[in-house]
Amino acid sequence: MIAPLITGAVLLVVVGWLAACAEAGIARTSSFRADEAVRSGRRGSAKLAQIAADPTRYLNVALLVRVACEMSAGVLVTYVCLQKFPETWEALAFAMGVMVLVSYVAIGVSPRTIGRQHPLNTATASAYVLLPLARIMGPIPQLLILIGNALTPGKGFRKGPFASEAELRAMVDLAEAESLIEDDERRMVHSVFELGDTLVREVMVPRTDLVSIERFKTVRQALTLALRSGFSRIPVTGENEDDIVGIVYLKDLVRKTHINRDSEADPVSTAMRPAAFVPDTKNAGDLLREMQRDRSHVAVVIDEYGGTAGIVTIEDILEEIVGEITDEYDRELPPVQELENGCYRVTARLDIGDLGDLFGLDEYDDEDVETVGGLLAKALGRVPIAGASALVDLPDGRRLRLTAESPAGRRNKIVTVLVEPEEKEAETETV
Repeated sequence: MIAPLITGAVLLVVVGWLAACAEAGIARTSSFRADEAVRSGRRGSAKLAQIAADPTRYLNVALLVRVACEMSAGVLVTYVCLQKFPETWEALAFAMGVMVLVSYVAIGVSPRTIGRQHPLNTATASAYVLLPLARIMGPIPQLLILIGNALTPGKGFRKGPFASEAELRAMVDLAEAESLIEDDERRMVHSVFELGDTLVREVMVPRTDLVSIERFKTVRQALTLALRSGFSRIPVTGENEDDIVGIVYLKDLVRKTHINRDSEADPVSTAMRPAAFVPDTKNAGDLLREMQRDRSHVAVVIDEYGGTAGIVTIEDILEEIVGEITDEYDRELPPVQELENGCYRVTARLDIGDLGDLFGLDEYDDEDVETVGGLLAKALGRVPIAGASALVDLPDGRRLRLTAESPAGRRNKIVTVLVEPEEKEAETETV
């Protein structure tokens, strides 16, 4: 009598093992994978496609089979132990120990590992059993789920395989580890999630880096500024830099002057477009959707005091997803390039202490700025554009002429600065 019971328990554990394999395999098999199997003519792919079309139903069937087999095996083992041990507590303790070990190893770890490593094969094999079994069981699995949902607070049983964003992120990391997706694709997916937590002020171009034009300037001056700076959209200011009254587009300036050459003397305000304003606490993802809807490419960012904090473009937001956008002109430059007559071409990001080293200074510091680009902007009193030049004093009395060279990158930032020694008697000049 005992031998058949033990055999039955072993068979139930084997069936539970298979059901656990089926659960793991189905959970890892997407409809895309099933469609690929159908297109390749894989054996059993038609049945696999039926499983992938309604995975929740067949997951419920596999879950029900696994739980029923596990519980039934536990009952049989307990009965056998009660027959073999004189004390009830000894029988129960031994049965619990055996079933915990069997459930953990034979039904918990082993089948799920195999199902995750070979999801397509596992799901295809299980389809031959689960499809007819689901028809036989009919509505029983779904009825049990409904009963469970009625007794469970919250939203009840979920249809998808992901309970939270953290689970989905972990699945993406696992896909990259298994070479199903590239590392760049994994980072892009993570960036999409992070965009939902990103504020506009984190991606905007700050006001200190803005190239703007006053509304009373002429169309010709605006066109010249656009061509020299490399920007195709320039904010138009009113009374001060906090008062942005519109945005002027390079194509509007070109169209206006092409139609009527006399319009070059018109105020730039006649060619500008209305500006869109957003708070700096706005969600970047929401703003991206609004820009797509309104077909807008730029918005003015306002801080909590109503002043201009900067501007944000649709490209700034996209860079948070795809990474920095560069073009064929962007290249890596050496920090210092020695020229003739004691002149140097340096990157705008070069530390001013390193600039002092080039001219034999033990220490050169400025409490307001840290880079050569910042030093030039301070001397000019504005954001430098290509060709802007200014004289700066060194601590030993010498002077250096800093000249901004051609901009580069999507934001048209000054990349290199030409540094030339000047005589002390030279007049200070800015362009």
